Amino acid sequence: MSSKNLSRLEQVELRNIWQHEALDFTNWLALEENLTLLGDEIGTTIKLIRTEANVGRYNVDILAEEEGTGRKIIIENQLEDTDHDHLGKIITYASGYDAEIIIWIVKDAREEHKRAVEWLNEHTDEKIGFFLLQIQVWKIGDSSPAPKFDIVASPNEWAKITKIAGGDGEISETKTRQLRFWTDLKECVGKTHPKLRLQTPRPQHWYDVSMGSSEAHIALSLNSQKNLVSCELYISKNKELYGFLMNRKEEIEREIGAELEWIDASVASRIILRKSVDSIFNKNKESEYFEWLASKTELFQKVFQKQFMNWKQSI
Repeated sequence: MSSKNLSRLEQVELRNIWQHEALDFTNWLALEENLTLLGDEIGTTIKLIRTEANVGRYNVDILAEEEGTGRKIIIENQLEDTDHDHLGKIITYASGYDAEIIIWIVKDAREEHKRAVEWLNEHTDEKIGFFLLQIQVWKIGDSSPAPKFDIVASPNEWAKITKIAGGDGEISETKTRQLRFWTDLKECVGKTHPKLRLQTPRPQHWYDVSMGSSEAHIALSLNSQKNLVSCELYISKNKELYGFLMNRKEEIEREIGAELEWIDASVASRIILRKSVDSIFNKNKESEYFEWLASKTELFQKVFQKQFMNWKQSI
């Protein structure tokens, strides 16, 4: 067997790529494709609101929101090692915007700051999540440099839901089941449908999946009382888009292969496909439910992304 020449990965100094944190790195990260890269790493979909958002006499590098839920996200960048000053700033920024997702991106994370972020995750409620990530840049030979995010500390949803369970057994049991279902779904789909990008699971009856568009997203849901699982397109505050799709109802349902439920409410519009099941939390049936949810998610993405392109061309 002939030998092959293998190249070596070479790490690139961050300041050789971005000389200035605010002018270079923050503006690079604020681009949609780079926020998508970051979102894929932490398991959410990030939509930019603005950069250098004011909080008193300070400015947070990036203010954003989670697509689908509207939860506020703050991102603080540091092309150096972590320090106490920036740790204090992320808490100040989070309180200033009532943020629920707090992301601190650094060159290197000191152990004491890693422990501090872990402590914050352990002592805040289930709505709040702190992420500490290291940013690196690598290249192979003369290739273009490629960024890589590494998670150093992140929320532990199971730990938080266990803490909640200490006070209210009935509610916590439902939340625990929901969280376990979505966690198992994410793990299963990662193996069977690797192209699907799924968010970090949360203890709730719905689970949002990005459409790659700020106009709408896919929402998966569980109804344990009626034993229904659902896949739907959720359109927030865009009646023009919903009307465009409604005019193509026959074509869309033909491509989906089923009749859909069309709901046009005052704020949001929804296009829903439901499936009756024996029991939502039947472990013996979960793989069947996971496959249905994953395949319908991919189908919805394919069908509606094409329609979104047609809609944009028509306006």
